[in-house]
Amino acid sequence: MFNNRILPVLFFIAIILLISGCNSKDITKKNERPTIGLLYHDQIDERWQRDRDLFEKHADELGADVLTLSAGGDENKQISQAEELLKQDIDVLVIVAQNAENLQSVIDKAHKQGVKVISYARLIKNADVDFYVSIDNVKAGEMQAQEILSRAPKGNYVYIGGGDTDNNAVLLRDGSMHVLKQEKQIHIVADEYSKDWNPKEALKHMNKALADTNGIIQGIVAANDGTAGAAIEALKKYGLAGKVPISGQDAELEALQRIVEGTQAMTIYLPIENMVNTTVEAAIQYANHKKPVANQTVSNGQKDVPSNLLTPVTVTKENIVSTIVEPGYALMEDIYKNIPKDQWPHTK
Repeated sequence: MFNNRILPVLFFIAIILLISGCNSKDITKKNERPTIGLLYHDQIDERWQRDRDLFEKHADELGADVLTLSAGGDENKQISQAEELLKQDIDVLVIVAQNAENLQSVIDKAHKQGVKVISYARLIKNADVDFYVSIDNVKAGEMQAQEILSRAPKGNYVYIGGGDTDNNAVLLRDGSMHVLKQEKQIHIVADEYSKDWNPKEALKHMNKALADTNGIIQGIVAANDGTAGAAIEALKKYGLAGKVPISGQDAELEALQRIVEGTQAMTIYLPIENMVNTTVEAAIQYANHKKPVANQTVSNGQKDVPSNLLTPVTVTKENIVSTIVEPGYALMEDIYKNIPKDQWPHTK
């Protein structure tokens, strides 16, 4: 008789405790700052160091924590780092891929834990990526080739690409070749990728191209500022630095200095702060169970990935003040430090 009376009471108490416990957990989770796992391929370049600092700063401003790791150029290490972050109860995973072709298993594991994955700057291929943020890399490649063509409309050309496991390097080359191969007076005498975007690889390719042509080269399209700097070192040995126009990308300080000194023709300025802000905001939206807004989709071989692609900017000696100095990206005294002050341009 006693058991019959007490059981309903115990059942009622258990239900109350269960509901109370669930509500307490929900409230605690609601009040927690979301955690973003951020994986970089490497941070050897100034561009990626700046990127990391901006990312962590903007996330903090919006009330999110960031766990940042760099793979140091090791694709297997990046996979291990991803798995480690997934054990730390992150809400969203953002990846700058070292090898865009081998991260499918990481994304599958993330999704099993309810973690969304954003492919940042470099598109992860053949995987169920949730979102992609980058620049329009085909357009950037076209802009590089167009600027060099405007300075050297005919003759022998060298293409120095980035790492062939990075989809961006492939897209940049596609854009440049689309422009160059339409020009009947252009002869492409060398066309090489540089493994892992390594300047030493670029230097090797440039030295070979110069040797093969006896130094008769009219234009060089280099995929980024690191490969451009290496190619310029090779040109110096032939007395050609400043005589052969060469492109770049990333608007690194050393490249900006080379532009005003005349040894590099141009660089592509990536709207890094806008890219960072877009990515951080997308990650926080996912953490809050909302869907970020895409401005187009990009196929990665498995799906059309919702994407937000930003517009790159050509930087030359003629517009470096308006594109770089006046917006506050870099200081005049740093860019022109090797130029006599009476030769500095005027600013507003």
